[in-house]
Amino acid sequence: MSKEVVVSGVTVEAAGNPIVREIGFELGRGEVLGVVGESGSGKSTLALALLGFARSGAKITGGQVVVDGVNLLSLPAAELRRARGRRVAYVPQDPATALNPALRVSTQLTEGSGQLLPQVRQLLDTVGLPGDDAFLRRRPRQLSGGQQQRVAIAMAVAAGPRLIVLDEPTTGLDVATQSRVLGLVRDLCRTRDLAAIYVSHDLAVVSDVADQVMVMYGGEVVEHGPAREVLTRAAHPYTRALLAAVPSATHRQRLVPIRGRAPGIDDPRAGCVFAPRCDHATTACGTTHPALTRSASGTLARCIRADEVAQTARSVPRAPEPDPPAADQAALLSVSGLNASYRGRQVVFDVSFDLRPGQCLAVVGESGSGKTTMSRCLAGLHTEQQGSVIFEGKPVPPAAARRDSRTRRELQYVFQNPYGSLSPHRTVEDGLLVPLRHYFGVTAREGRRRARAALDRVEIPARLGGRYPAELSGGQRQRVAIARALVCEPKLIICDEVTSALDVSVQASVVELLRSLMNDGPSMIFVTHNLAVVRSISDEVVVLSEGRAVESGRTDQVLAAPSHPYTRSLLAATLEVPTSWRGDSGCGW
Repeated sequence: MSKEVVVSGVTVEAAGNPIVREIGFELGRGEVLGVVGESGSGKSTLALALLGFARSGAKITGGQVVVDGVNLLSLPAAELRRARGRRVAYVPQDPATALNPALRVSTQLTEGSGQLLPQVRQLLDTVGLPGDDAFLRRRPRQLSGGQQQRVAIAMAVAAGPRLIVLDEPTTGLDVATQSRVLGLVRDLCRTRDLAAIYVSHDLAVVSDVADQVMVMYGGEVVEHGPAREVLTRAAHPYTRALLAAVPSATHRQRLVPIRGRAPGIDDPRAGCVFAPRCDHATTACGTTHPALTRSASGTLARCIRADEVAQTARSVPRAPEPDPPAADQAALLSVSGLNASYRGRQVVFDVSFDLRPGQCLAVVGESGSGKTTMSRCLAGLHTEQQGSVIFEGKPVPPAAARRDSRTRRELQYVFQNPYGSLSPHRTVEDGLLVPLRHYFGVTAREGRRRARAALDRVEIPARLGGRYPAELSGGQRQRVAIARALVCEPKLIICDEVTSALDVSVQASVVELLRSLMNDGPSMIFVTHNLAVVRSISDEVVVLSEGRAVESGRTDQVLAAPSHPYTRSLLAATLEVPTSWRGDSGCGW
């Protein structure tokens, strides 16, 4: 049977150095290929190259992308523009980049696709959205994140493409919304005979949606095969390292980040690109560039020791369950009857909980459940609130500006987006000096010593202290934001979705960093929608739904036997990477 999509030898270069090299695969109708790897592995560069596009400074220098018998990379510019949408379509990670904020939903779906309004209504129904006039009149800002993503998918399939490329479409979405988007992708593949490329750093997501999995590292394919083989019988050390970094909602485990860093495009590559970070590397790995060959597990793997690796049992390091707090231990933070509103509309209702010293309390729920509003109330960043907040035995005012200096110093907040919370005009080290001077009045010399000690504690090399936030990776920026909180010597750190947009290895390193910090004393409130991360790090959990705490208790007990239907629904939507394959998951099995 002929394949709908045949990709061969795709290479993209920048300044004479390959960003991705010699990528090839085949897909039939209704099949989904999951493309996984860390940030910087070349996933998004490949995704754009499949549309015949390269970012500024990069160039597609070789290969073919044949969709429905037509090589897109050989088309003249005008024909290639027409082919985008009609033969191949693209869904970006951030739907705001695909939707015009000034246009209504109806206009966005009819422009360029040739669809009439009745067809648009039917298309919206296909993606699980209302097709009534009120919804069609909305603009993107009036839609939730999940609704925006489904509109973006509807736009992508409107012209009837044969291949759809989805670039991290569920990153940052809560588990319920993610589940709906993944179900939509599967249904579209089946009902419209679409081939799909699903780019993600989340192996649990890929296990749910993909028929094939292709693992990329350093711009190369290091492993490729059926999803069941790649995810349960991985033959490449890098694939196994990614799997070891994935948390589980069913048991508490230590996450294992991959040591070292991913290579840059100008780093020398004499042998295996993964050798500097590989626990299985030998002297030969540093000089021999391995070919992509069939391994004992049935996958194609780029490793000279693939057969040995495939036969090595995978181990998951368990973390001990936390000890229950002493019954007579006083709470560090006590919240009672907390209510919060936006412009008079109440969004948090009568939330109460206690946090004891040295504990981690997770606050979980879907987008819009009130998690961030509640945490901002505790930090004094949202003043439209009522109720009681007691910190170290003393009531604290709602506004941070009215709190005393000691309370502001001891209660620190780490934002979801570190780039937005770090000054782009200060170097990393200078950014840490600001709170040190403000709270402790230290000299410049002492301030730099403390700043460097804090950076060392979060594993940021001293040489990066002179860089600006824009010169760091997302994971490095998040560590710097944590270091800025640490220099204040806090007793409570509130982490607001700090791992939501990180790839699995960086997420693992941040989670294990936070775990180690709690061993030194600070308590933590960890706001997230990721129940697997909650299981790995938190002692207790509060589940929010529509601004109300519907369930709370010890994490192991709540996640093992949830009593509220909402908690059960969140757990049902939480994906796990399989240790063995159980039934159909993807579009084609």
